[in-house]
This record gives sequence, structure tokens and C-alpha cells, in this order.
Amino acid sequence: MDRQAIVAGQFYPGTAATLQQQVQKLLQGQPDEKKTILAMAPHAGYIFSGSIAGQTLSQANLSKTIILLGPNHTGRGARIALWPDGKWFFPGGHLQINENLASEIAKIPEITPDYQAHLYEHSLEVLLPFLWAINNNFQIVPISVSEYNPAILFQLGQKLAQVLSSQQYNNNISLVVSSDMSHYISHEQAQKQDKKAIEQILNLNPEGLYNIVAQENISMCGVLPMTLGLACAKILGATRARLVAYATSGDINGDYTKVVGYAGMIVS
Repeated sequence: MDRQAIVAGQFYPGTAATLQQQVQKLLQGQPDEKKTILAMAPHAGYIFSGSIAGQTLSQANLSKTIILLGPNHTGRGARIALWPDGKWFFPGGHLQINENLASEIAKIPEITPDYQAHLYEHSLEVLLPFLWAINNNFQIVPISVSEYNPAILFQLGQKLAQVLSSQQYNNNISLVVSSDMSHYISHEQAQKQDKKAIEQILNLNPEGLYNIVAQENISMCGVLPMTLGLACAKILGATRARLVAYATSGDINGDYTKVVGYAGMIVS
């Protein structure tokens, strides 16, 4: 089943020419020499977070096949929902699902092939034009993550790593997590809160990330997919993480009273 774009003309331009032109301006920097195991990029409207998403994905050295891990803002569908087949469209292009990998991942008992969680969810869609502009032959496996039990997330990270490190795939796959950071607090509060979560990612500590977000009530919408992704990346051999860029919406519109935070991270 193919997926049509739902936020074209809202979060990003609705026409192919304008979209491609904007994305090319936002892609800044050269890919790292070392292969990227995991990248985290934000998913707000391009006017707010496009610069950080573009810098992050441009500097990531991504494998041809990418597992996309995103939050579930709609509450629809399964807690761990995998889109199993077809193409994902946006104005002027599409990316193909890697159906062989999707079918292997779907054998993990906690993961459910499910369209409903993705149909009206924007968090992965907004990253597609960046990926397509970098390499229009990327293949993807989109997974929506709303499972909040950390033990299950850590187990899933291990099981997913087993699939990706098998002889068939030989670690030749990258993870891309979609997440914004703090929501609707002051610029100063967001910087302070988000720094605590970013530090845990820099330390390659999925348990620490999950716990600090819960303890400090940090409104990081993608903490669940990032916990899963970081747990998987560690098992796959990740040794370092770096912060590509951080900003808040206040840096764009000048309103520092209620902001959303955006961070771009690369784990290799």
C-alpha cells in the first residue's frame, strides 16, 4: 500500500519545484567519513526546524536502507507499527519501502504491520524530501513508536540489532529518529531542559535518556523512538555521538516566551 503526503503545503511547500529549492538550501555540510548508525532530526515546519534537519541529514553518512523511527502524535494504530510495503510519496518524489527488511522486522513479536499509525502522522513524512534530495534511491522502513514501557523498548532495540547485524544485512542499515525537544516553555527553560536529554544521548545512554525525560518532565515528543533507536545503536557498535545543531522556535520568530526546541544528533 502506498502512502500519500498529508502535510504538504503545511509543514513544507506543496509544490515539487518550491520544495526541492527549499530543501537544497537547507542541506548544509558534507557527510561524515564514518558511517552513521543513527541520526536524530526534528520534524516541525521547515521554517522552524528545517535548517537543523537539513544540516543533520546532510552531514549524516547514511546507508542506502534506512529504518525511520518516529513518535505517534495521533494515538492511532499499534504501539510499534511498521509500514510494510509500497511507496511513501511527497510532492515531486517518493521513497520505496524495503519490503524484504520490513518482513524480517515484522517477525519480531512486539512489532505489528500497521498502516493506521502512519496515515495521519507527520513526523516521518517531513524528513522524506531531505532524504530523497540526498539520494533518491534510499529505501526505508517506517516504524511508529508509542510503546512507553522502557523494558520493552530496550528488548526491541536488542531484537532489531540482531536483525540488522545478521549475515543478510551485515550492519549496512542506518536508523533515523524523528523528534522535537521541549514544547511550549520559555526559551531559557527549553535550553536547560533539553541540555539534560542531549547529554544522555551524547553519553550513548538510552536508559538515562528515558529516565531524565520522565523525571524532569521534558516534553521531548520522540523520546520513545529515540530510546529504542539508541538502544539498538549501542548494540550495533556505536562509540560516539555529536550534537550537530540546536535551536528553538524563538530563534526564528523572536517569541521566547513559548518555544519548541530542536536538536540534530549523529551517532556513529
